[in-house]
Amino acid sequence: MSRTYQAQVQECVRFIAPRLTAPPEWGIILGTGQGLWADRLEGGGSLAYAKLPYFPPATSPSHQGRLAWGRMSGREVLLWQGRFHAYEGYDLRQVTFPVRVMAGLGVKTLVVTNAAGGLNPLFQAGDLMLICDHLNLIGDNPLVGDNLDAWGPRFPDMSQVYDRGLRVAAENAARRLSLTLRQGVYVAVKGPSLETPAETRFLRLIGADAVGMSTVPEVIAAVHAGLRVLGISVISNLNLPDAMAPIAIEAIIDTVARAEPQLVELLQGVMQEVS
Repeated sequence: MSRTYQAQVQECVRFIAPRLTAPPEWGIILGTGQGLWADRLEGGGSLAYAKLPYFPPATSPSHQGRLAWGRMSGREVLLWQGRFHAYEGYDLRQVTFPVRVMAGLGVKTLVVTNAAGGLNPLFQAGDLMLICDHLNLIGDNPLVGDNLDAWGPRFPDMSQVYDRGLRVAAENAARRLSLTLRQGVYVAVKGPSLETPAETRFLRLIGADAVGMSTVPEVIAAVHAGLRVLGISVISNLNLPDAMAPIAIEAIIDTVARAEPQLVELLQGVMQEVS
């Protein structure tokens, strides 16, 4: 871990910390097509990524590029409206920079959301999927290079990446709210091209239920930093290898936007479930 990168994270932490109304407990990274969350925050404030030290621009469609903070369901929350991806040309340390900043600010629980293509034929567009495990096919890892022992171990254990207690809380909240919650394995690919029919068959064969171009690098960095992680995908479309239909990003954004109220309701329910 280079001293320069460490210094950049620390400078960003020092910039954000005095602006917060209270120490943050939870961090939420939003995926494609999500825009309702800031309205659920009480008090607090927000800053564009352009105002934050060393933050690159979020260039993906519908990613607002704004950090908001406040209270949600009685929790102090940092809300990242937009993420960074390898396909934008960023290396994975840039992609995971917000996670390092959160850890520096004292966040203990990270929620990662995304839009994902459904690989499991039992899923439907608009479903919510609780991520139980993941496959990293991006071809890189944010922990490559020198390790900073103060941030985490050289070889972090990945046997229980997605916190079991948080997953149980999500299951309980879904039942209480009468929400359908699928469960499955998320596979991350680099993108930005979407999957071919042959690639879709391969991803299903190796055990993936949904595919996307994000989340896994952030989760690896979070586990390295000792954060509890909850992951939820919005199934934006179905990848059926024998009947592949063209899909436009506008349709993905529209599907996610329609499913977002249920996602917000679910995660507010999780926050109420967790002591």
